[in-house]
This record gives sequence, C-alpha cells and structure tokens, in this order.
Amino acid sequence: MPVKPTALLAVLIVALTSLGPLSTDFYLPALPAIARALHTDSAGAQLTLSVYLLGFGAGQLILGPFSDRFGRRPVLLWSMLVFVLASVACALAQSIEALIAARFLQALGACGGPVLGRAVVRDLYGPKDAGRVLSHVATGTALAPLLAPLLGGLLTAHFGWRSSFVALTVYSIVLLVVITGQLQETNRHLDPHAMHPLRMLSNYRTLLADRVYRGALLTGCGAFAALFSFISGSPFVFIELHGLSPQQMGLAFGANVTGFMLGSMLSARLSRKIGAQRLIRSGVLLGSACGVLLAALALSGVHHVAAVMAPMWGVTLAIGLILPNATALGLAGYPKMAGAAASLMGFVQMGLGAGAGMIVGHGIQHSATPLALMVAVSMLFSLGVWWFSLRTLHD
Repeated sequence: MPVKPTALLAVLIVALTSLGPLSTDFYLPALPAIARALHTDSAGAQLTLSVYLLGFGAGQLILGPFSDRFGRRPVLLWSMLVFVLASVACALAQSIEALIAARFLQALGACGGPVLGRAVVRDLYGPKDAGRVLSHVATGTALAPLLAPLLGGLLTAHFGWRSSFVALTVYSIVLLVVITGQLQETNRHLDPHAMHPLRMLSNYRTLLADRVYRGALLTGCGAFAALFSFISGSPFVFIELHGLSPQQMGLAFGANVTGFMLGSMLSARLSRKIGAQRLIRSGVLLGSACGVLLAALALSGVHHVAAVMAPMWGVTLAIGLILPNATALGLAGYPKMAGAAASLMGFVQMGLGAGAGMIVGHGIQHSATPLALMVAVSMLFSLGVWWFSLRTLHD
C-alpha cells in the first residue's frame, strides 16, 4: 500500500533533515571552550566540524544506494543507532583526537537523516512537487540552526561543552523510537542491483554526465561552501575577535539564520509560480553581490559585528533560495535513482564545504577576512556555474 503524506510524516522529515545542522550548530558556541579544554587551537577545534562534513558526505555515497536497494526505513534505523552511540562517545571524549574520531562516526550516522529524508520526499511527491515540498522542509529545518546555537550557548555557559552532545544523544534516541514505530517504507522501486560496484559507478557516471544535474550539483556546492565557511568561522569571529559571550554568539548566529528561513519561505511560496530556475538565478545574483560586499568591508578594515552580520544575512537569504531548488532540479529526472542522486549531491557539497571550512579555520585567529573572502569566492563560483550550465534552462 502506498504511503500517504501525513502531518506526522512531515514533522519526521523535518526532524530528520534537521539532524545535520543540529549536529554542527548545537555545539558551535562551545568551540572556543573545546579548544581550551582539550588543549588545542582554533584550527584543531574547527577540524571537528570539517571531519564531520567529510564523514557526512562519504556516508551518503553508501547510504543512498543502500536505501535504493533495501529501502529507506531499515537504512534510517541503522544510521540512527550509529548516531546515538557516536554522540555518547563525543560526550565522553577526553582528547581532541578522540572527539574528532567520534565526530566522524557521528557523521556517518547523521547523514542518513537528510539524504533519506530528501529521498522520501522524492518518493512521495514526485518531481513536480518535490521543489515546493523541499522548500517547506528547508523552512522547518532552518529552525534548527536558529535555535540550536541559542540552546547550545546556554548549555555551554551553565553545564559545559559536553552538555551539547548529551542533548544530541537524547534527540537521536527520540528519533530512533519514532522511526521504529511510525515510518513505513516509501521506496516502491527497490533496485536489486543498486549496491553492485559497477552499477554504482555507472549510476554516478550517468548523473555526472547530465549537464542539468551537474550544474545543479555545483551551484549548490558553492552555496553550501559559503554557508559552511560562515558556520565554521563565526564562533571565533564573534567570540574571540568581537568578544561576544556564547549566548550572544548564539543570538548573532540565529539572526543570520532568519535570512535562510526567509529565503526558504519565499522559495516554497514562489516555486510553482516562477519555477526553480528563476529562484536559483535570484539567489546566485543576490548571494554574489552580498558576498563581495562582505569581502570589501573586511579588506577595508571595518571591524564591527554589523559589517559581518548585515551582508551575511543577504548571503544566507540567497542560500535559502538556491539550495532547495538546486536539489529539486538535480533530482527531478531520476525517480529510480533518487537515493544515489541525493547522496552524490550531498557528498560533493560536504567535501567542498569541509575544504572551505578548513581554510577558514587556519586563518581566522586574527581577522574575519578569511571567512569573508571564502564566502565571496564560493558565491561567485555558484554564479559562474549557473551562468554556464543552467542559465539557458526553461522552467
């Protein structure tokens, strides 16, 4: 019997896709405290973010085809179990090396939430409505980076940095229980050959040979790299360079997230009226302009929180327009390879995001310029890819 969309299923999909941002943003205010407690520098603490992204991306390459072969439900159950155990390991870590290793394992479990949540949307709604639904999901998911730094800052201030990982453990246990009791299988096109190595390579080769998929993938990559540059650099910019407390940093970060929420809401409202292509165009143009402004202010020596927050708000709004529509555009032509298409997209985005984050982490100690330049370059990259690959498409 086909699974029908319900309110509970919608909440579950939002909760699953929120697992990625929760696992990064919840402990962002604790990064400087982690660096001090585990006797490392900002680059070492930031590595817990970049390694997480690498694990998150690599896991998707496996979980996507697994879900095409065995179904969404069993893969989600196993990934949530891994996440629970890894979150406990993070909370108990006694060295930066142990925390980095636990974060990698945590990422392998966490990636099942977003990639399979998107695949479930594609299973249930088809290509025509997937962009609209994913935009609604992105709006709901945006509550995670809005609230997580606020709650994480409060927990860090009152209970220490380990409390963030305790909270993630509790959240994932609740998800595991709900999935066990409520989620039915949505994949009606099980592919018995999806896990064959040659078939996997053939699927990925087919996807990358498609100009539309490739363009959507890389346009989203630039937007994600810009977003993760801000995520990885903002704790040190706000706390170490501008002297904000962990709670104030959570508020500043959350204020920027409202831009992403607005972009996602506009995308959900307008995707049927004007189409994914026009929304992506608006996003790359706005994001590039605001990214260049952010870099210009940093290079001019303007040392004020507003010089980071104001242009970055415009960038996050643009990212809210780009990401759900680029995802829907890339997945639209592949109903039988939705898991593989989503996992490859996630892998490449996470890999580039991790690289951008590591570059920012190594230069962020004394200035916000590395963050600003990486955001600007990433958004200009998205603009360039859109111009050469997607500009001539018609909705």
